[in-house]
Amino acid sequence: MWKMIKDFHIEMSRGLAGRPSSLKMLPAYVDRPTGREKGKFIALDLGGTNFRVLDICLKGSGASSKPRAMKFVLKKKLVKGSADPLFGFLADSISRFLRKEKIGPARAIDMGFTFSFPMKQKGVASGSLVLWTKGFNVRGVIGKDVVALLKKALDKKGLGRVRIAALANDTVGTMVARSYSDPHCDVGVIIGTGTNACYAEKLANIRKLNGPKMGSMIVNIEWGNFNKLEKTSYDKKLDASSDRPGEQVLEKMVSGMYIGELARLVIKGLIGKKAIFNGTSSPGLEKAYNFRTEYVSEAASDRSHNLGKMKSRLKSLGIPNSTLEDRRTVKSVCEMVSARAARVSGAAVAAVITKMDPTLSKMHTVAVDGSVYEKLPRFSKNIAKALQEIFGRKAGRIRLVLTKDGSGKGAAIIAAVAASGE
Repeated sequence: MWKMIKDFHIEMSRGLAGRPSSLKMLPAYVDRPTGREKGKFIALDLGGTNFRVLDICLKGSGASSKPRAMKFVLKKKLVKGSADPLFGFLADSISRFLRKEKIGPARAIDMGFTFSFPMKQKGVASGSLVLWTKGFNVRGVIGKDVVALLKKALDKKGLGRVRIAALANDTVGTMVARSYSDPHCDVGVIIGTGTNACYAEKLANIRKLNGPKMGSMIVNIEWGNFNKLEKTSYDKKLDASSDRPGEQVLEKMVSGMYIGELARLVIKGLIGKKAIFNGTSSPGLEKAYNFRTEYVSEAASDRSHNLGKMKSRLKSLGIPNSTLEDRRTVKSVCEMVSARAARVSGAAVAAVITKMDPTLSKMHTVAVDGSVYEKLPRFSKNIAKALQEIFGRKAGRIRLVLTKDGSGKGAAIIAAVAASGE
């Protein structure tokens, strides 16, 4: 973990200076909120197979109303098609929400847009897609300004008075949502299907940016791509068969998209050594990504005497006659894969905090969202344990707080910060 922290700092510094690095260190062109921002804002949240539209009233003093929200499901043809149908669908969804909530086009409407994919921002309301992740592969978007694409679609729908005041990714949104009511919050982390982090950096340290050097700005690390990690033979197998070999190395050890597949590869390796199931595999275990991350969670949470849940799950995967010893071994594999993911995450969090505060002299709140962090048994405890090993008593100065659905609320707050800065 200490080696990882040292390497992480080197990559962070290189990325901030605009030099080649596995960490992109993308400026978000927005600072943390003061907590005094007020007004009604619409938030758009595109981060996976759902698109959410929310209406939020910020009351100042860190308080806000409960959002009114609508969720729209993106069909496969939209996430694998071309730009016009996707952005047309988003504009149509926004139009439906405004009609339902009786928000008329008479007044200009400020919106914050959470776009949870790696993007290079040119300003608070402008950013081009760097690459698609999370199974998206929409033609004609990479390298294009996603705000301009959405604005064009909104104009076609007759929604010319809608203004995208701010653009952010989900990690930035999560951090901003928490920091609106918690001034100690200076790190945002997502550990779900994918993983990423952001933090508040001094402008003087963002050497690739021209302009004023006073104050601070949120930096989107894109830490899933960190590549200074030692790989096991299983990591190498997973990487070689992935869509983008050699990329997203940390993500392939930590995120929900890959944890189940890592466990499957280890189980397959043990079958090959005749250590479990008498050396007999099954079509269910031979199929890539067929051992899902939820099965890892299931195994880790099974406290029954005979590991009955595990027995049923293995039966569904074509192993009808597992022994208790087999099931204990599979459970151990799942716990090890999960524990390593948590320790890698913990070391990455430690690296980000010590970049800002090398001696850990202040309190730091880390806003965390994502299904892996929330639902994988002992995952959050293993991160806390890793931080304790690294910092000892000082680990008490770091508070990890689950910030559910922060990305949507955060987009509205970022729009408020952008609007107040004009």
